[in-house]
Amino acid sequence: MKRIKKLTPAFLLKYYCLFFIFSCVKDSDFKNPETPCNDQLIANRTFIEVKNLFDGEVIQIQQDLVIEGYIVSSDQAGNFFSTLHIQDNPINPTAGFQIEIDLRDSYLFYELGSKVYIKLKGLYLGKSKGVYKLGGVFTSFGNLSVGRLPALAVEDHLLLSCDPISNLVPKIISISEFREDFVSTLVRIESLEVIADEQNLTFALPQEETIRNLSDCNGGLIELLNSGYSDFRDTILPSGNGSVTAVLYREKNDYQLIIRNLNDMEMKNELCTDTEIFLTSDQIFISEIADPNNNSEARFIELYNAGNQQIQLDGWFLLRYTNANVTSGSEIDLSGILIDSNSTLVFSPNATEFQAVYGYPPDFELGSNSPADSNGDDNLVLIDPFGTVIDIFGLIGEDGSGTDHEFEDGKAERKINIVTGNSVFTFSEWTIYNDTGGFETMNLPQNAPEDYSPGIR
Repeated sequence: MKRIKKLTPAFLLKYYCLFFIFSCVKDSDFKNPETPCNDQLIANRTFIEVKNLFDGEVIQIQQDLVIEGYIVSSDQAGNFFSTLHIQDNPINPTAGFQIEIDLRDSYLFYELGSKVYIKLKGLYLGKSKGVYKLGGVFTSFGNLSVGRLPALAVEDHLLLSCDPISNLVPKIISISEFREDFVSTLVRIESLEVIADEQNLTFALPQEETIRNLSDCNGGLIELLNSGYSDFRDTILPSGNGSVTAVLYREKNDYQLIIRNLNDMEMKNELCTDTEIFLTSDQIFISEIADPNNNSEARFIELYNAGNQQIQLDGWFLLRYTNANVTSGSEIDLSGILIDSNSTLVFSPNATEFQAVYGYPPDFELGSNSPADSNGDDNLVLIDPFGTVIDIFGLIGEDGSGTDHEFEDGKAERKINIVTGNSVFTFSEWTIYNDTGGFETMNLPQNAPEDYSPGIR
């Protein structure tokens, strides 16, 4: 979404031609320039069939393939630039594409709701950060990437249908229902509001792509992506609750909304953030516990969110049961902490030493004798706001020494196939290293930093 306004010579020529044509028109009711339509083409592939051609590497389509779709984005307000988002149906779409074009003010030629045919032969197909793209190609560090289609080639591949403009009906979904299929399609989310910390901010910083954050009344969060070149960049974000209609975008694991203009936000209702909201999820769990053989100050504990939704950990607790104690000796309140989807949180007892050893800071420092400072024979428990045990390592009341949950001078690492927590310690879900090797654990002390990867699942 870079907003550097650059006209190609070919596009300037087109504008000069339009200037002379319309300077001779006596009708004062100026209309968008007429673009020839096409009623001869017939789609011979679906969006999903074309996506299935992608095998992990950028490819150039060599077959005479045609798909048909509907324009759902607009650069009229400047929040989109050199991209069109096209979905396969005006109502209940099943897939969408982003097409990168070297064409400014594309809304004059491809209006919202226009039906278009896309001639795919010669176009490149790729996927970047979760977004399927069609367009030209460029090379970066020896790798092909999908880029802008030159202006002179746009009309060869993107042809308007002669059908009338369609009424686009956004798909009404919730944040928890986002999935890859809906990227580059028009969606509508109800009961959203700007988070409290950002309600007095503008949509974007000047000339900078800016992320603002929205929440729903269930505590779900979604990013609002805004251009620092948009017409509304200096407008204060709305202060109420309501609906947002937008093109769904994706940046790796984070879903984002991009509005076409301010009319896409209808947020005049009373806020819901005054009500305290607690969330739970069994997809948040302990993914690694470390007690390095060579440096006890480099210990840590790592949590992982295997879900597709960010979770605010208000009311969550991480508990440590030291040795054979049946009451917790240390509790950490995780309130105020946000864990992103498909992401980790790393807690350290000593942030300074952690950074010196691993080369980057932990997410949080908990201090000595905390759940992040276990010496390998303790039991650890993750509890949600409702008092439910979401995940546990070890057996409360049993000292870990010489058992199947000892990680002294080593580590306990969750196996990669585990995607949910478990309220009952299950040895088969873990790979455990220590200095004894009892009960099928591995007698292989671990040294920091080489034997650890905090923050990487």
